Amino acid sequence: MSTAPTQNKTLHIGHSPDPDDAFMWYPLANFTAPDGTTLTPKIDTKGYDFVHVLEDIQSLNVRSEKGELEITAFSVHEYPYVADKYAMTSCGSSMGDNYGPMIVCPPDKFKTIEDLKSAKLAIPGERTTAWLSCQLLLAEHGLSADDLDWQPVMFDEILQKVESGEFDAGLIIHEGQITFQNNGLEKLVDLGTWWTQSRNLPLPLGANAIRRDLVESGEARTICRILLDSIEYALEHREASVNFALNYARDMGADLADKFVGMYVNDWTLDYGERGRQAVRQLIQEGIAAGLLPDCGEIDFIEPA
Repeated sequence: MSTAPTQNKTLHIGHSPDPDDAFMWYPLANFTAPDGTTLTPKIDTKGYDFVHVLEDIQSLNVRSEKGELEITAFSVHEYPYVADKYAMTSCGSSMGDNYGPMIVCPPDKFKTIEDLKSAKLAIPGERTTAWLSCQLLLAEHGLSADDLDWQPVMFDEILQKVESGEFDAGLIIHEGQITFQNNGLEKLVDLGTWWTQSRNLPLPLGANAIRRDLVESGEARTICRILLDSIEYALEHREASVNFALNYARDMGADLADKFVGMYVNDWTLDYGERGRQAVRQLIQEGIAAGLLPDCGEIDFIEPA
């Protein structure tokens, strides 16, 4: 059973200030954009008013542990820590299908993963999926996080800090994956490529989730439908949605922003499908087996009404 409010109810939706999230939640925007455009929802929000909370993914991970937002993006890495507070939606995922977070470094700095031993590595957050998958890769090469001097850095500062020599290498996410060469850096490894080629599954990076009190009240499936409607509208009105996303496209023009959006808002975002769900289970199970994650039991997904 799914219900909707009899009078307008406010829902806070947390997402990153990057082009792909901006693109898919553009139809829910009800605020003045950074470029001065006054925005109103493009779809039926079924009696809900959506307040957008824009923060980097690690900050959203932290907030999810407190259950602060009714709807939030978080890293799949984070899910086992908040499974009692949130249920993932079947839509809204960011999947790396043979691509994803990368470790980058100055040219010829490192040749192999083993060379990273004792390196100073900038990471975008301890609970990011990038860091979880990085640790799984390190383990396959006989290393652990303890073998590196790793430090969390804001994701949009990593490239500059590696370029300046403050760090030996950087674990990059978001648009850095297609702009890192502008900083004179080279790719040591693409974690999405490694994962897909070794597991025959996409790498599940980011998820969206609804707080469990809304599951218990019977509202979650209606909210999930609104989220799916937003993604579908954005894909069907691509030019307008990309133009809005450009407000959050650091160092990217329209063509590059459109390419980045296409990487992370696509058929996987409409629904994980069984293969996508298996990818989530595989990543979490491997994290648990490696002692990197707590056991969270069976993983459930909210389907749209």
